[in-house]
Amino acid sequence: MSSKKKQKYGDIKVPASSLYPPDKDGYMTKQGGSIKSWKTRYFVLKDKTLYYYKTTKDQVFTGKIDLEATSVVKEEPGLKKSPNIFSIATSKRIFFMYPEKPEEAKSWIDAINKNVEKAKMALGTTGTMSTGSSDQPASTNSQPNGTPGQQKQPEPLRSPTGTEMGPRVRLTIAKSVIGFLKDPESKVLEFWQIWTESIPPREDLQPLMAIDFAVAASADMQKLTWRTSGPQNIFIQKMVDFFWNVGAPESEIDRLNDVGARINPPKIGSWIDMSAKGGMDGGWFFPVDIPLKLAIDACDQGDASKKLLDWAESHGVNDIFAVGRDMGAAPPRQTEVRFKVPGADFDEQLKNALDAHIAFGFPQIPDNALAVFRSGKVPGLAMSVITSSEGFVRLGLLVPRPTIDNVLSLCSISGGNHEELAAFEASLGKEGPSHVEYQYLMKGFGYGVYKEGFDIVFHYDVGQEVHA
Repeated sequence: MSSKKKQKYGDIKVPASSLYPPDKDGYMTKQGGSIKSWKTRYFVLKDKTLYYYKTTKDQVFTGKIDLEATSVVKEEPGLKKSPNIFSIATSKRIFFMYPEKPEEAKSWIDAINKNVEKAKMALGTTGTMSTGSSDQPASTNSQPNGTPGQQKQPEPLRSPTGTEMGPRVRLTIAKSVIGFLKDPESKVLEFWQIWTESIPPREDLQPLMAIDFAVAASADMQKLTWRTSGPQNIFIQKMVDFFWNVGAPESEIDRLNDVGARINPPKIGSWIDMSAKGGMDGGWFFPVDIPLKLAIDACDQGDASKKLLDWAESHGVNDIFAVGRDMGAAPPRQTEVRFKVPGADFDEQLKNALDAHIAFGFPQIPDNALAVFRSGKVPGLAMSVITSSEGFVRLGLLVPRPTIDNVLSLCSISGGNHEELAAFEASLGKEGPSHVEYQYLMKGFGYGVYKEGFDIVFHYDVGQEVHA
């Protein structure tokens, strides 16, 4: 793996004058991406691209918006900056802008929508597909909700024109139903937008390649984790650019390259955490089957990593299916490994999982939550273990295919709001989570913005983008 620091558009020369005759052009005021200031720009709409420049005489565009078959253009009357504001939602981010006159806003919306329709006609399909089922728990490829054969798959989300919505658009819609992400001035929302912009475009994919999308939400909808992964060769540079943008230490970026060189995973990915209290964190992960000892190399050495290795050896856990690490600006660094719980059946797996809680110094799962867990007796358990140089950080037990009754019971136990969760699921086009995680965060690692102690987290496989 190799990387370099972020570069801007550089010397890509597309003079505004070279785009004439345009489909539409004119001045508008646009909100920035990473810095939420409003600046006047000269816009030129040409085919499937909306370019913007500082002046009509510029030789290099300041930025561009790539219109897609799934792009959504709409008025934003709720925003107070101007009554003429409208938005363009793409798979990368949502752009906000406005012209001076309301009739111009309508003209822009109509012109852009016309070109979006052209993109749909040219594409003929969304290029997305369902990931189906997988025997690899807690990865971005997950099993559907419910017991096998008992629950139908939901109808795919479609745009007003009937086109199936891709996973990026579904993530954008899901983001819009989260209460603490509705404030356009929110730093957490800005963090989410920077991250989504770092995901490689579908056009970068080669045949037989795919980009995976997943999200996890706490039962009370106060914390979310967003994940994406894809081919190493198209992800690495954009991932590193993202980490530079959000202030990750150079030493950690170097470590990402070093660990990646040893493991050389075909797929890599990034994740971000966020909370209603302003929590923001992010990092990388490799969804890859490798020996646990190799994954331990990514950890900061200490008592926790040694105890994990000792326990794994004594229980016959030799391999993991995912390893990841946070890229926060300040230590202690946290490294996560995910592995299948050993055992020939559900009862043996549960016994080993509860033994891990004791061995790693975590409290047992509360009895009422454990009773819900036992009622399903669904095998295929997995564990998520996060360690640091200061000890164990978090332990999670992942259970596949929770039933609707399980979800309702666990929401009640953990103080969650099932109606809010159901709205979130609907925005994703899902009828339930692929996994439920019984999770415990050690005291002192919540930093005042994440819930410490026991929590319930629901995982959703959002889908894949494949080569067009």
